[in-house]
Amino acid sequence: MSTPKLSRPRQGRVIAGVCAGIARRFGWDPTVVRVIAVASILIPGPQVLAYVICWVFVPNERTA
Repeated sequence: MSTPKLSRPRQGRVIAGVCAGIARRFGWDPTVVRVIAVASILIPGPQVLAYVICWVFVPNERTA
């Protein structure tokens, strides 16, 4: 069984698909990843910057 590569899916996106891509890559529920991402914004740090960087550098899912 192969692990899916990290990519932003074309279906199931909420903003840019970063959380959905991370959830799919690790086999997690996308809602849990989104809740963790939103909750982490309450902690001081570069979380929003990290999200934007992932948005730029994680590729879109390729269509077959």
